[in-house]
Amino acid sequence: MTQSVFFFGNGKAEGTRDMKSLLGGKGANLAEMTNLGVPVPAGFTIAASECVEYLKSGKYSDKLRAEVEGNVARLEEATGKKLGDPKNPLLVSVRSGAAVSMPGMMETILNLGLNDRSVVALAKQSKNARFAYDSYRRFIQMYADVVLGVSIHDFEHLLKAKRITSGAESDADLGEDDLRNLVEEYKKLVRSHTGNEFPRDPVVQLWGAIEAVWKSWTLKKARDYRRVNSIPEELGTGVNIVSMVFGNLGDDSGTGVAFTRNPSTGEKKFYGEFLINAQGEDVVAGIRTPLDIEQMASKLPGAYKELLETQDRLERHYADMQDLEFTVECGKLYLLQTRTGKRTAAAAVRIARDMVNERLIDKKQAVRRVPAGDLDQLLHPIIDPSVRATPICTGLPASPGAASGVAVFDPETAEERSQAGENVILVRDETTPEDFHGIVAARAVLTARGGMTSHAAVVARGMGKCAIVGCKEIEIDNTRRCFSVDGTTINEGDWLTLDGATGRVFLGDLGTVPSEVVSVTTGDVRSTEAPIYQSYAELMSWADEARTLKVRANADTPRDARIARSFGAEGIGLCRTEHMFFEGDRITAMREMIVAREEGGRRRALSKLLPMQRADFEGIFKEMDGFPVTIRLLDPPLHEFLPHGGEESKLLARTLDLPRADLNRIIEALRETNPMLGHRGCRLGITYPEITEMQGRAIFEAALRAQRRGIIVKPEIMIPLVSTVEEFNNQKAILKDVAEKVLGAMGETVQYLIGTMIELPRAALTAGKIAESAEFFSFGTNDLTQTTLGLSRDDSGRFLPSYIDKGIFADDPFQVLDIEGVGRLIAIAVEDGRKARAALKLGICGEHGGEPRSVAFCHSLGLDYVSCSPFRVPIARLAAAHAALNA
Repeated sequence: MTQSVFFFGNGKAEGTRDMKSLLGGKGANLAEMTNLGVPVPAGFTIAASECVEYLKSGKYSDKLRAEVEGNVARLEEATGKKLGDPKNPLLVSVRSGAAVSMPGMMETILNLGLNDRSVVALAKQSKNARFAYDSYRRFIQMYADVVLGVSIHDFEHLLKAKRITSGAESDADLGEDDLRNLVEEYKKLVRSHTGNEFPRDPVVQLWGAIEAVWKSWTLKKARDYRRVNSIPEELGTGVNIVSMVFGNLGDDSGTGVAFTRNPSTGEKKFYGEFLINAQGEDVVAGIRTPLDIEQMASKLPGAYKELLETQDRLERHYADMQDLEFTVECGKLYLLQTRTGKRTAAAAVRIARDMVNERLIDKKQAVRRVPAGDLDQLLHPIIDPSVRATPICTGLPASPGAASGVAVFDPETAEERSQAGENVILVRDETTPEDFHGIVAARAVLTARGGMTSHAAVVARGMGKCAIVGCKEIEIDNTRRCFSVDGTTINEGDWLTLDGATGRVFLGDLGTVPSEVVSVTTGDVRSTEAPIYQSYAELMSWADEARTLKVRANADTPRDARIARSFGAEGIGLCRTEHMFFEGDRITAMREMIVAREEGGRRRALSKLLPMQRADFEGIFKEMDGFPVTIRLLDPPLHEFLPHGGEESKLLARTLDLPRADLNRIIEALRETNPMLGHRGCRLGITYPEITEMQGRAIFEAALRAQRRGIIVKPEIMIPLVSTVEEFNNQKAILKDVAEKVLGAMGETVQYLIGTMIELPRAALTAGKIAESAEFFSFGTNDLTQTTLGLSRDDSGRFLPSYIDKGIFADDPFQVLDIEGVGRLIAIAVEDGRKARAALKLGICGEHGGEPRSVAFCHSLGLDYVSCSPFRVPIARLAAAHAALNA
């Protein structure tokens, strides 16, 4: 019979940390800590597979019920207490725990097992009636919210009213009688909302909680978190039932959250927060502003000493930075959780490098530790130090970066205004998991309450979002949708700028400058002055040692090429020649060519463009000395270069000495119903061969000039939008002829390749024939995705989000490569192309070339390189290393 429930307690556990997929991360680590001898309350874990089955069928099996009953009996024996016993009651927590950490996204219930009889026993045992009734009111509130659907805000209103009537400044100041009365008010609230009494039978309570935790896997906040973090939907969550230990028993008790290293900077220093006389949700939810962990040394010295020893032991055991939850009950320490800690990219690279130096991990493990996509955080701008501005308030710097946006006060508004194209800052008293979609939409988060380990801090840090928490100076008025600070009122829609590195909040939209990594990379700052860069550079050198896939950049100008090379690009995978035509006088010459009525007029205009293109190519060859440069011939339809009415059209007619009516007729004649599938790409070169001739001449002349200056040039000329080998051969013949004339006249040679961009399904399916003539393929996945899925990249944004929300698409196919469809076409082209030409060079030049999962797919197919925008080159380099190490 397959086991579904796994016990841990008294120094022995039926699970280990290697059983995460079965027990979930929390359950596996509770078992691991138990086996290590770490003080963990006894309990048991229900396998995540039972959640999956329950969500499919809507019920649980008799077998599972029997297993749970058997483990409850074991827990009663281990603790010497009994569930529902009126004299010595066993109380438990019921918590979620998936294989991949999802902090705060699913439900937790504490103090389960309390009722009107067991609360009296708890008061007698603890000799603290106030504690007992505080625990009872917390349980009713959590259970009613999570299981019975009574809004937590209704309970908060009653709690706030009780504080006012009793004159208490905080919840901790409420007396025993206040809490007894509050329990009755809570039960009355449950009756009025549900029509039933609050459940008193602990067994009924337990199964209600278990089912609620399973159902919480499907909550919007949980689904959003999985979508943002690419966590599979089918995992399900484990359920952990653990005997309660209490941090709210008095001044010798407390609770906290800690990290074995600083999760923002990576500094090797124990980091965290705790509260005296509190339960865990008080810290995580930001309900009370906690104390720094170092103050625990004076308030709970014995427990603090043991915590220091335990955190060091756990970090060494897991060989990674750990995120710990703990409770101290009457001076005794208990660990409630350990997991790999969420961290910023800056912290990730520093921790990885430091742990190599400490010999906890090797270089390959260090490379694997840093998610490739997180490197984007290191490129975030910071507030320009030269900007003179006075902060209106200062909070805790929970997650670095600088961000500007308009203030909004709820997650729905944040999402709506963000989707409308606005930058928003989400301002809350404190965030809860229900705010997750608003945090995703916002540029940054600002909260009035909470600490460095509160929900807002942990979630923002994990997402690389700027966040400032615990800004006590601000007073938020959600009714008027504003907040005030020191006499200044900020209304919804007013601009704010947050500096997540210092915790400062400014009015207005302040200027920013490049980050430390960008500044050093581009030569503006010396590396000796940049500790983050030093960790980054060393990690990237290890990544480059591991990867086999080359990384190029999409760059259209010498400046772009220089930046790309500084980020580690090993060539240019896509130089879009049309972008060169939009600058200065060039656009006029280009328009002159387009409106010319005969070939002679087009050639005269093209002769003006020739020296401009040649100079650009020569500059790019210089910047990419020794590396290949793939130059795509003119691709977009000609109408894109022309004005569409107004003063610009009038001015162009005057410049070209052309009647405006004639110009309008030409523009109208070039208009297409579906231009992306119209007269563009190689079709332009076939219709107007003089365009291909001019571009070929510019490339070869630039290559010769650069070569004479000692520059090693490796031009690769790419013919776009080919669907048949005949189209390719037509353009190839023109280029070969130009090369022979240019190089022959000079009596010199240049090594070059002629290939094509595979961006149409027919080209992929006939790749074998095309490869007989083409020397390289570059997969243009942007257009290949459009033409394969029949989706317009420009228009599909209106409905793609709903496709993703409904599970029709797992991801936006323009951001993450559609491996099943587009990927299949690429695989066919790779196989057939290399059968026809074994030395065929293969690459990808769509923006998928900088997306980690897409890079891994390219590695699996044996491509030679990926190409992406310059600022995504580091991401692609690290993703390529991951692909090689995980192969």
